[in-house]
Amino acid sequence: MSQKTKRILMAFFGVIVTGFCVGTFQKANLGTDPFTCFVTGIANIFGSTYSTFYVIVTGALLIGVFLVERHYIGIATVINLFGTGISADFMRGLWDMLIPNPGMGGRVVLMLIGVLGSCFSASVYFTADVGVSAYDAVSLIAANKYKLLPFKVCRVLSDLVCVTVGLVFHAMVGVGTVITALFMGPVIQWFNTHVSEPFLYGKEGKPVEDQS
Repeated sequence: MSQKTKRILMAFFGVIVTGFCVGTFQKANLGTDPFTCFVTGIANIFGSTYSTFYVIVTGALLIGVFLVERHYIGIATVINLFGTGISADFMRGLWDMLIPNPGMGGRVVLMLIGVLGSCFSASVYFTADVGVSAYDAVSLIAANKYKLLPFKVCRVLSDLVCVTVGLVFHAMVGVGTVITALFMGPVIQWFNTHVSEPFLYGKEGKPVEDQS
């Protein structure tokens, strides 16, 4: 299999699994991911809906990414835009059929599946390097283009900003939100090193010119 084919398949797989994880988070009902929390808070300021401000906020971020580092806009960005919601709805519906009313133990398990699955899927499509979501690009640009801090630290900081804004403006913040905000960056980095990059580059490892 060529590396180009691997990259496209990794991007598709990563984005769809991300959607599955969003649906799993929704079923767990123990707090949303930080970006969802942020958008909900901004929507609350204006008394509008999440869906309306998701488009507005994501659009604004995409414009910024395009102007600063358009490299991060690619096929995965398009797949993310159209595939995440569909796969999230599918997975939420599947969980509703399998476990209509999970107890607290089941909800915690679903939350952990969502956290680990989101980290793994993000790592896969980051490593594919054929585009990422607008929000994901923020931490990648800060770490790779401007060298401000390591990616895992940039991701934790951006997630904490999102959670803080959401909390101030009355978005739902739960244990799942806090866990993803604090641990998603480091866990993504672990998956990059131990799973995604070895799969894409093989035993020879990541080429020096590809390391950023």
